Amino acid sequence: MGKPELDPIVKEFMRLIGQERQRRKMSYEQVAKLAGVHRTTISLIERGKFNPTLQMCISISNALDISFSKLITRSEKMTKNKKTTTK
Repeated sequence: MGKPELDPIVKEFMRLIGQERQRRKMSYEQVAKLAGVHRTTISLIERGKFNPTLQMCISISNALDISFSKLITRSEKMTKNKKTTTK
């Protein structure tokens, strides 16, 4: 039995982490150091290959200087928009 598929909101959240990191012109290393995780963890999260804990998500959001709730809200909106445009 394989891993369960990630919820679309989680996938979008992970994509947004990468988008925000790039927008701020931050390296994996910079975000990782501020978040207290390894740089490869950031890369894996952004590519949807690692499902972070809630604490990690909050730490990464703080490292990017954006609230966790704002990222989740954006993830939900983007996911909802994708669903309505594909119907």
